[in-house]
Amino acid sequence: MLLDRYNEAVDKLIAKVRSTQRENIIKGGEMIADTVANGGNVYLSAIAHHVEYDSIYRGGGPIFYKHFSWNMNVEKLGRQRDRSDIDTSTWGMAAYALKLSDMRPGDLLFVSSVSGRTANVVDLAFEAKKMGIKVIAFTSMEYTKSVDAVHPSGKKLYEMVDLALDNCAPAAEAMLDVPGIEARYAAASGIASNLIMWSMTSVAVEKLLEKGITPGILKSANFPGGADYNHTVVEPEYQKHGW
Repeated sequence: MLLDRYNEAVDKLIAKVRSTQRENIIKGGEMIADTVANGGNVYLSAIAHHVEYDSIYRGGGPIFYKHFSWNMNVEKLGRQRDRSDIDTSTWGMAAYALKLSDMRPGDLLFVSSVSGRTANVVDLAFEAKKMGIKVIAFTSMEYTKSVDAVHPSGKKLYEMVDLALDNCAPAAEAMLDVPGIEARYAAASGIASNLIMWSMTSVAVEKLLEKGITPGILKSANFPGGADYNHTVVEPEYQKHGW
C-alpha cells in the first residue's frame, strides 16, 4: 500500500535527520537560549510552508517564539504591457520590512527555503545579516546543491546565514515515485523541519534552565485554567524579561 511506503519513507527521513543534524540542532538550541538570556527576541518566519505555527503560542511551547512576516500590496489596474526594458528587480526590499519591524542587532531570525534560492527568503536573510541579526535557515542540502543561486551575491541561503539546518528533503522535495503519476509524491520538508524545530527548542529550554532561567511554557488555552495561566503568569513574565 502507498500508506506503508509513505510511513517507511517518513521513518527513513526522521532517522536521517537524527543521525546527521544532531550537532546543528544543539548549536541552534544554544543560539536560541543565548539570544533569550541576553534579552534578544526570537522570530520565526515561514518554515516549510508554515509549520512554524506549531511552535508559536501553543500549549506545551515557549512564549518567546514570535512570528515575523511581511508583504507589499500594489494595485495593478493598467493594461498588460512589455516591461522587459525596465529594471523590475526587488532585491533589498526586505531591508524596508526589517526597518519597520521591532528587530534589533542580536535578535535571532529563522528563515526557510528548501531549495535555498527562494528570492524573498534569501533577500530577507541577506538584509537581516547586514543589520546584525543572527539568522538560522532550514534548507535541503541535496536540493540546494542541485540548483543555481539567484541572489546578486551569487550565494544561496546556506552560504549567508549563521547556521544552516538540513531538513534532508530530496531534490525537488517529494519522496516517492508512484506508478501512474508523473510527479513524485509526498513532501518531506515539513515533517523534518517540525522535528528539528522542536528538537532545538528542547535544547534551548534545557540550556535556559541551566542558566537559572525558567522559560514561560504555555498551557493549552482550551484546558480549564490554561488561558488564565497564560494571560496572568506567562505573558507578563515575557513582557518583563523576554522569556
